[in-house]
Amino acid sequence: LIVCLIGLVTLLQKMLLGVSTRIIYKATNINGYLAMLVGCGITILVQSSSITTSSLTPLVGMGVIQLEQMYPLTLGANIGTTFTAILSSLVSTKVEALQVALCHLFFNIFGILIWYPIPFMRRIPINMARMLGKTTRIWRGFPLVYILVIFFVIPGILLGISAFFTQDSVGFTVLGSFVVIAVVGGIIYSVFWWRYRDGKAKCVTCMEQRQRRKITFQHLPDDMDYLKSEIAKLKDHTGLPDEEEDKDVEKGTDEFEAEE
Repeated sequence: LIVCLIGLVTLLQKMLLGVSTRIIYKATNINGYLAMLVGCGITILVQSSSITTSSLTPLVGMGVIQLEQMYPLTLGANIGTTFTAILSSLVSTKVEALQVALCHLFFNIFGILIWYPIPFMRRIPINMARMLGKTTRIWRGFPLVYILVIFFVIPGILLGISAFFTQDSVGFTVLGSFVVIAVVGGIIYSVFWWRYRDGKAKCVTCMEQRQRRKITFQHLPDDMDYLKSEIAKLKDHTGLPDEEEDKDVEKGTDEFEAEE
């Protein structure tokens, strides 16, 4: 799947030039709710929301479609991907399978009802996506950190906290309460540090420094080759001897002094 997605993205980048770019821009410039149906239908056909979103992401990056046009298509893809689980649950004899599939469907439906119909709520995820994109331009390693924190660190902390309160033990419950207090206190302090202690500026400066170091290390071999070539040109222009010639001259001088 990963190889196919990489090939698909590369092919789209080479194909979408000139007139085809304008055609796709006009084709996707439709009503948001109709775009949801389109995204849902495409995802049902390909049976994978990853293909739909991975195909749209490079289009937004190249400026073929706008972020506001991709947003409802992605929401529709989230609905379309639930039909795979529904179809799978229909061939099962267990009621639990259908319940899980419907939970997946209604979870996405209620998410759309919260984040799309109201224009103010609609702008929140779009602005957050733009902020993440700007941060990635500052430091290329930010997406990896974001994935690790959002999909591994935070769920791990929440699962760990919930485990304290499911042990039927007063000790674990008290320990879980202290952990919750510590986590809430850490969140409050982080917000205070970010807003009132120049935390945002410090984070941006740190990421810029990391990106500069990375670029420096990447271009260091080329810079060294350039410096060597310039030094060689300078030696040819000024007639300075090489190190080996200097050593031969010093050796000859020492032998001459020894003979005397």
